[in-house]
Amino acid sequence: MSDFLPTGIQLTYLVAASLFIFGLKKLGSPATARNGNVIAAVGMLLAIVATMLDQHVLNYEMILLGLAIGSGIGAIAAYKVQMTEMPQMVGLLNGLGGAASALVAVAEFWRLLGSSQPIPLDVNISMLLDVLIGGVTFTGSFLAFAKLQGLISGSPITFPFQQPFNLLLLGAYLAGSAYLIVSPDSLPIFLAVVAVSLVLGVMFVIPIGGGDMPVVISLLNSLSGIAASAAGFVVMNNMLIIAGALVGASGIILTEIMCKAMNRSLFSVLFSAFGSVSAAGGGAAGGSTANQTVRSIDPEEGAMMLGYARNVVIVPGYGMAVAQAQHSVRELADQLERMGVDVKYAIHPVAGRMPGHMNVLLAEANVPYTQLYDMDDINPQLEQADVALVIGANDVVNPAARSDTNSPIYGMPILEVDKAKQTIVIKRGMSAGFAGVDNELFYKDKTTMLFGSAKDMVAKLVSEVKQL
Repeated sequence: MSDFLPTGIQLTYLVAASLFIFGLKKLGSPATARNGNVIAAVGMLLAIVATMLDQHVLNYEMILLGLAIGSGIGAIAAYKVQMTEMPQMVGLLNGLGGAASALVAVAEFWRLLGSSQPIPLDVNISMLLDVLIGGVTFTGSFLAFAKLQGLISGSPITFPFQQPFNLLLLGAYLAGSAYLIVSPDSLPIFLAVVAVSLVLGVMFVIPIGGGDMPVVISLLNSLSGIAASAAGFVVMNNMLIIAGALVGASGIILTEIMCKAMNRSLFSVLFSAFGSVSAAGGGAAGGSTANQTVRSIDPEEGAMMLGYARNVVIVPGYGMAVAQAQHSVRELADQLERMGVDVKYAIHPVAGRMPGHMNVLLAEANVPYTQLYDMDDINPQLEQADVALVIGANDVVNPAARSDTNSPIYGMPILEVDKAKQTIVIKRGMSAGFAGVDNELFYKDKTTMLFGSAKDMVAKLVSEVKQL
């Protein structure tokens, strides 16, 4: 039995890894995402059970206590956290994952320091990388949470000589790491390296604006996976290495997709302080929008435009998420479909504050997956749309990205709602989006504005459509 146990544990890890990969594949489609999540969760359960059977695990009571506490907190959070606060929750989870990985390295260093055996070079390097990546992920994710929650300003925070200061911090980390590789038994230097890593996480996120949060969350998610993989090398656990590598790789791929959706490089996202520009640079092509006028309508006029249309494209944005209007939007779409209107939803990759934000909200409202269209699929159809209904979206529908070479969002792929026959924009006011630029869509001849809270305005549209 004792000879079979190590082999059985590794075979269980292999099955768990296969379930992770299979579940990850199913997460690629909204229709199969829930099953994919369950499959991956089963894989994680197998991995935990196999790890607890490992002969190196001695304190089962503490492990079970941690499982009980963590499961309880997770269950409460899943039920209590609003869908609009899901980006903040993802940020917190990323941070906790990074902290857990860094603590594994700290604990292993402490254990080896108290023993008579020398610290192997490969383990030493793994610990130092784990501390760096885990520390940056921890403080960076919690700072991203604070920006998303409004605890601190979502605008980029910069100061003179910021980049040289960052380079100085990185140099301090490299110098400390080099010293620890030569003399691996120095606790003060190790703690200094940990502190520098935590400060680097703060400096990593503060110059990034709110408009880039989807990319930041995706990147931090990837870093949490890489930190977990590094922790696997520290404790020599194959399952942790594989699981962390999967998270890290998928996060990097998603980050690249997000960057392409904004037509920006990852370097630009991290270091250009995007969003601190003035709105003057992003006005209508060919001049300022200060002297232009907008046409506003009331819910009754909007209902007539929607009710007598043949096809309507709904474009959800963060304003819909803040107002929690997804259920009202679904009700409006159902009412229009009863009148024979063909309804589709246009989803921009970076709409909202995290990847897939709009998809998650609409799925919560039981919007059929077949009605969701990504940007590349829906753009060719917008010219035939009678009405494009924009609900709380801003930068992702701004034609300046296509026409104004002076705009900071120039070149970013957008949902081309300005090509629809009529466009209705539901928005509280004329404020700029996360990019800090004015939206020339609001001044187009075919655009009408319906000012007010997304939830209130959509509810009034539903009421008026019912009376047609």
